[in-house]
Amino acid sequence: MTQIKTLGMYEFFTRGGERTRSTHYCAGCGHGIVHKLITEALAELGMQDETIIFNPVGCSVFGYFYWDVGNISAAHGRSPSAATGLARTLKNKSIICYQGDGDLAAIGLNSTIQAASRGERMAVLFINNANYGMTGGQMAPTTLGGMRTLTSPFGRDPLTDGYPLHVCEIMDQITAPVYIERVSVADTSRIMKAKKAIRKALRMQRDNLGYAFVEIITPCPTGIKASALETARFCMEEMEAEFPLGCFRDNSALPQPEPQVRTCVSVQEFFERPEHDYEIIAPRVDPNFKERRMRFSGYGGQGVLSLGLWLSEAARIDRRFTTWFPSYGPEQRGGAASCAVVVSGSAVGSPDADRPDLLVAMNQVAYERFIGDVLPGGVAFVDETVPLKISAPQGVEVITVPAIRMAVDFGVAQAANTIILAAISVHGAMNLNRESILLALGASFKKKPELAEKNKELFVKAEAWIKAQA
Repeated sequence: MTQIKTLGMYEFFTRGGERTRSTHYCAGCGHGIVHKLITEALAELGMQDETIIFNPVGCSVFGYFYWDVGNISAAHGRSPSAATGLARTLKNKSIICYQGDGDLAAIGLNSTIQAASRGERMAVLFINNANYGMTGGQMAPTTLGGMRTLTSPFGRDPLTDGYPLHVCEIMDQITAPVYIERVSVADTSRIMKAKKAIRKALRMQRDNLGYAFVEIITPCPTGIKASALETARFCMEEMEAEFPLGCFRDNSALPQPEPQVRTCVSVQEFFERPEHDYEIIAPRVDPNFKERRMRFSGYGGQGVLSLGLWLSEAARIDRRFTTWFPSYGPEQRGGAASCAVVVSGSAVGSPDADRPDLLVAMNQVAYERFIGDVLPGGVAFVDETVPLKISAPQGVEVITVPAIRMAVDFGVAQAANTIILAAISVHGAMNLNRESILLALGASFKKKPELAEKNKELFVKAEAWIKAQA
């Protein structure tokens, strides 16, 4: 007797060290049918050697035993995210995400929606069998109302469990997908239509036509606890009533336009309007400028976040690459507050400053928390009210500044951060131009020009006092 070889699939499946012609799927399962349709289409289109399939976490997790193409396994629900990276780096390959209703419609729904919204170059084949088949038949996002599962033994109740999720309808609200269709493999005529839909989605990848999404209603006799024939009838009479078959969108024959973002003007044009005085300054690569990482810390209300912003803005004016990364609690006043600032001569890799070159500590808690992290050769500016009970690491310079007292003496009690700014400027620890620092300070008070002048005056007085103490 001559065996019929299925195009696109391995002739033998090696599982557990043995060669077999049998899959691991239950009798009557729709996965095997869909596998055959995919691999036949790949072979007919001549795509086998140029295709990579992402196997899901689910019943078809062992798909790589069967289809004769490149295979990758991703974390549960994350196939679209991993596939995005592959599609963007291997532009000559066709990418397929094969996912079940638990993998795609539950834990992976956000990854799916975001990939679709970006119009990533991939075909997503969504297997909808209305339950979590691999783990025993629990309720899934697509489980029908009233349907019994291991976790809905009395039937899915919309009042407590929600309604079945209609994924094609969700996808149809997104602009970027080119092709969206729902098909079924419950009988022969439906299988033929499913083959056409799958073939179209795969051909689109071969021809680089964009994002395609095909939902496939598939029988699961084990999950539904019925015979193969009864489950096929359940798919046609019950599941298709909840999830109507049909093509939601097909723009595959149309020229694909460049993505259009609905915006009035560019960011630069917006800030160049007369009512704005914000100047966009592009950073300049400077390999001779050593990257500096800073941590500013204290209580909420002491201005440590503003202090970090001023120095980050000064760095921007100096055309340095810079980031500002705040961290604070829910309290507006009195809670812990800190921020990290990075200034570099090239693009900043991480905005955090776990090991800063410069520390500002406005209270004892901040000092004791961060002083041990300062790198040798670094400097710490500490308000004089902070008891230095913990020694700084060897090679770290500690500079005590009477910032709070000076701000009170100058009649601006809330401007202790301006005093610290002057101390940093005089020290030169940031290697930023004094003019840029003053510009940044003034710009932060542009809506209150009287405060801008007051703080600039305070800066100059503090600067003179600090220089006199040197």
